[in-house]
Amino acid sequence: MKNSIGLFKFSQKVNYKNELLAGFTVAMTMIPESLSFAILAGLSPLIGLYAAFLMGLVTAFFGGRPGMVSGGAGATIVVLIALIKTHGVEYLFATIILAGIFQIGVGVLKWGKFVRLIPQPVMYGFLNGLAVIIFMAQIEQFKIMSTDGSMNWLQGTALYTMIGLVIITIAIVYFFPKITKTIPASLVAIFVVFAIVIVFQINTKTVADIAHISGNLPRFHIPKLPFSWETLQIIFPYALIMSGVGLIESLLTLSMVDEITNSKGNANKESVAQGVANIANGFFGGMGGCAMVAQTLVNINAGSRARLSGIIAAITILVIILVGAPFIERIPMAALVGVMMMVSIGTFQWVSIRIINKMPKSDIFVGITVALITIFLHNLALAVLIGVIISALIFAWDNAKRIRANKYVDENGIKHYDIFGPLFFGSVESFLEKFDPINDPKEVIINFSESRVVDMSAIDALDRLSKRYNQQNKTLHLRHLSDDCRKMLENAEALIEVNIHDDPTYKVMSGD
Repeated sequence: MKNSIGLFKFSQKVNYKNELLAGFTVAMTMIPESLSFAILAGLSPLIGLYAAFLMGLVTAFFGGRPGMVSGGAGATIVVLIALIKTHGVEYLFATIILAGIFQIGVGVLKWGKFVRLIPQPVMYGFLNGLAVIIFMAQIEQFKIMSTDGSMNWLQGTALYTMIGLVIITIAIVYFFPKITKTIPASLVAIFVVFAIVIVFQINTKTVADIAHISGNLPRFHIPKLPFSWETLQIIFPYALIMSGVGLIESLLTLSMVDEITNSKGNANKESVAQGVANIANGFFGGMGGCAMVAQTLVNINAGSRARLSGIIAAITILVIILVGAPFIERIPMAALVGVMMMVSIGTFQWVSIRIINKMPKSDIFVGITVALITIFLHNLALAVLIGVIISALIFAWDNAKRIRANKYVDENGIKHYDIFGPLFFGSVESFLEKFDPINDPKEVIINFSESRVVDMSAIDALDRLSKRYNQQNKTLHLRHLSDDCRKMLENAEALIEVNIHDDPTYKVMSGD
């Protein structure tokens, strides 16, 4: 059967049981995270839940990757905390709308594909850092708010009870799949621990201890703030950072799911969906967000491979907001903590530890740097950007060392330089050192059949070399340039003095 308006592939086999159960499990794990980060940012808990509902629903319908889960992620709200504290929640909503517009622009311009250029060590560092953040966030749940509003560690029986229930949860999540994978282990763990607490009337920390989550349907709301140049100056940098953080985490999550499921998502479509979802958040009172790595892993591990589970998770959260709050508020936090701890263990790329003695030292350095920035600054965009820059510089340095020249003089007394390796900003100095204009014969030919002129630094180097030979009244020819290299030199002919040698014996190498 053909696709229907490009949203669902009805030819795809959908396991409705897996999708239903995965959706319920994801909803259970999204609630505490959305609540925690909303409270951390000084927002109403409902603003966090609205974000989970809106992000989840819109991206499940329109996103570029079935099986991915989006919600009110901490990665995006963390960068907006300063704005919320200084200007208030209305500026938050306006910023989220602008960030959504930026994200749609990235998708429309098809820039989402550039996430494929992120090196594997950066991916390892990103995921390992994120795994540590997820785990440490669960440790915070072993605290409880005292009467004076401060957060203190649980003590005595309360602490031991919490630890015991977390261990039970972890054991169920680990061992239950060995018995059967028919029902998601995370969902079984949540309900078993819930039942233990109810049956034995155990007094332990519950969702209600974080916040009460009942409310109404989200309502359309235009942010109440001055529509002025000054307002744009305030929200623009925050929107830019949020859109970048959101897209990087979302598209890295997309790549991760691609690898797990051995299929390919659409990065540009996902960028547009993320933007539409954030615009909806801004107008309907959500705190915005992006793809959630932990919840996506819960979803994939529960057997979801279609869009249905994300839709069910979003609708489940809305139902909980409207009518199910009294039930959900009684779920022990220990059950959710145990599930998320297992997710963090699954998120960590243990293979990066196993192969560390086989990896280049530069890759190890990049991975550790990205992980540390992610852990300590909670700035995923900055971590990935720095990782990519370091990787690019290392690549440039390695290629700069690889340029070499084979030199010989033919029977006509013409000296030839056969160049191997790319000529670019990193290799120009090594390139220039290989020539001897003073001692070379009257005519010199540089053969680029095994090389490539890459950038303006390379063109400038050729110009400098040509002038050195001209000063000695000698002629320099360039041979076997590819079409794109010749085009680059022709475009820069007003700036340089080079002689492209067309030898009829040889054809000019065509561009790649």
